[in-house]
Amino acid sequence: MSASDSGEREAGPAFSVDPAAAARRLLAFLRSAHGGGGAVGPRSVRRYEELWMPLAAGSAGEGGEAAMLVPPHDVQLVWLCHCFHHESYASYCASRFGRLINRPSILDADNEEYAVDHCRDVWAAHYPLEPFDLDDNNIEGNSANDNATAEIVKMVQRYTGLAARFASPFILEGVYHVAARRRYRCFLDLIKKTVCTIQGNTRLVPSLDILLMWLAHQCFPVSYATDMAAMAIRDNVAKVVVGYGEVVNEEMVERTKVLWEEAYDEPYDTAGSEIDMAEVGAAREAFYWEAAASEEDANRLYKGLQPRFIMEVHLFLKGEFDGEHTSKEFLRLRTQRCHRSLKLNKSLSNLSCKNWQKTWHLYCEFATRGLTIEVRRSTSGCFRNSKLLKSISFSWSDMLHEKSLMLTEELDVRMKALASITPPVQAPYMLKCVPDRVTDDGGAMISDVILRTRGYHPQEGRWLTRTVLDHSGKECFVIRMRIGRGIWRRGAETPIAVKWEDRIIEVREGSWSYIASASSVGYAPDKVVGTATPAKDQQDSKVVWCFSTGDVLTIELGDDLNFHLRNESSEEEARLLVGRRLNYRINKNSTSNDRSDEEQYLTLVRISPDHTGGRATMLLNWKLLAVEFLPEEDAVFVLLLCMAITRTMTEIRREDVAGLLVRRRIREARVGQRDWGSVMLPNSPSLDPHLQPWHRNATHVLSSAETASNGVMLMKYSPADGKDELYRKALIP
Repeated sequence: MSASDSGEREAGPAFSVDPAAAARRLLAFLRSAHGGGGAVGPRSVRRYEELWMPLAAGSAGEGGEAAMLVPPHDVQLVWLCHCFHHESYASYCASRFGRLINRPSILDADNEEYAVDHCRDVWAAHYPLEPFDLDDNNIEGNSANDNATAEIVKMVQRYTGLAARFASPFILEGVYHVAARRRYRCFLDLIKKTVCTIQGNTRLVPSLDILLMWLAHQCFPVSYATDMAAMAIRDNVAKVVVGYGEVVNEEMVERTKVLWEEAYDEPYDTAGSEIDMAEVGAAREAFYWEAAASEEDANRLYKGLQPRFIMEVHLFLKGEFDGEHTSKEFLRLRTQRCHRSLKLNKSLSNLSCKNWQKTWHLYCEFATRGLTIEVRRSTSGCFRNSKLLKSISFSWSDMLHEKSLMLTEELDVRMKALASITPPVQAPYMLKCVPDRVTDDGGAMISDVILRTRGYHPQEGRWLTRTVLDHSGKECFVIRMRIGRGIWRRGAETPIAVKWEDRIIEVREGSWSYIASASSVGYAPDKVVGTATPAKDQQDSKVVWCFSTGDVLTIELGDDLNFHLRNESSEEEARLLVGRRLNYRINKNSTSNDRSDEEQYLTLVRISPDHTGGRATMLLNWKLLAVEFLPEEDAVFVLLLCMAITRTMTEIRREDVAGLLVRRRIREARVGQRDWGSVMLPNSPSLDPHLQPWHRNATHVLSSAETASNGVMLMKYSPADGKDELYRKALIP
């Protein structure tokens, strides 16, 4: 589908208020405190009916639009919910005021803030005994005494979960709103066609994007009524469209899909439409897929740390192949970049679809650049050996320039493919620490090569070192833990283990500076961005670490391990819980190989006024030194936490349970070969664990290229790497 096609589809009478702009303000309101509707009671409805509506009607000018006044939050929520039932609201206004009262057309945050402040003064002048803002303890108030009030209370309660319904992360993106506005206009045309041509009780089910536009449009009752009249939609829309909160059955959804495809020759269930709630639920259970609590990224200062961006992708096929040997032909889906080993095959023998059929549903990083569909013919009776016949590609950049966020390409004379995406949104960071060479006090690797460059001047100190790789295999930090003091030079080893309180952990920002003559030997970056220091006087049952970030980690050793985090400058309560919790929980039907080993996982849960039940912001596997964390968490804090816990667990177990004694560079799989988390298929079982979220099968996903089939990694150390005695004495007293 070309850009011109999507532009023509949106042609028609202009909306008197832009639903896309209105949707942005509606979402901002719903995401504000108590915006979900649960904090509104009969008193708020009374304030709305007896105080606000007369004030709004009195200030309304020509056209019924209220002055630039925005009412108290609870009243505004009641007003919105009432407007969502347009026929009821229109009848209410006509009976009380003789005309339809419109909400002010405020589509800018600064103007809205001004309107709230202005309304506060007007409210105080008219109702000096009634507070403008109500706290949670004063919302319930009087019970509903009449039928009208009771009806409005039910309307408000119906929208209690509306904010949660719009919780998907892409819902805030402007390009999504533009695409949604186009589909909403098509949906209105479909309503008109349905009323004119369909008999009986056929009802249309709005998708997520269309529902957002529909509600946003109804936020401005006069504009909505004007636009419906201009589009010749005069019948009761509520009888044709299933409203939010009504029961939806599968027959309604399928009928809507059929009518949509017949009218527009495109699938109704596109990426981001969330018609299939089972698919949405599977994705949210599989990995972190929700809007961030804050737009702030705490890691923007770290130049070497690149954020991840993920999008939902739907791929559809329609038609049939015009070939004689389809039994030997198949389709192969690949990414344009990253995860070069990805090969999703589908046979053509039974692939004939008169309507658009969803063939693949996946989630991809934007760094994959796009997808390629290949038509191949098997040469050996299996998918492994085949010949390429034809290929088509879908580029993310090209699709983002389409108003519809979708593109169509021809695979064969009678077969078309259509790709649909959601806007890319920032996803959690994913880092893993891999073993590297021992370094000295200055950050140089202990090596003969370094000795030669320094004229054989001895290297002082010993530090166990880990290189931190991001999701794409790029070096971004170096972590070092002090183990010994003294010197090392060729043929002599004199360092001795340092005291507990001197075994500090430091994080350096950046990548290694390698010596030209030795690509695997070099110097750690100079900039130290964080340290963790063990408390001097440790108790047998308690270990305390002090971080440079201001956090204090206490690990209590009893029958069960207990972790406590404290930061005097933070208002949020932080809990470090054993196992995969909340969004990272593994359900009972999971086939994960390491479900029984929950203790190697720790989930950081932060509790705040907006998330009283807690919100998981980090998942740590201390045994594999892998972490996933939201952008609001500081990467340096996360890495210090990871290494301090690993160090302590090694001390507790009296053995090297996390591979801390490994002190040589471990060869990783080639960059781009499988790229940790670049493509995910959470909704369908896959034999490849790299297509599942990493924490479902972490041992397999994070294995290095040097790991043997039995999981054992054989180590051979040179004299420069040092003898085991020093490290065992330092790690396990």
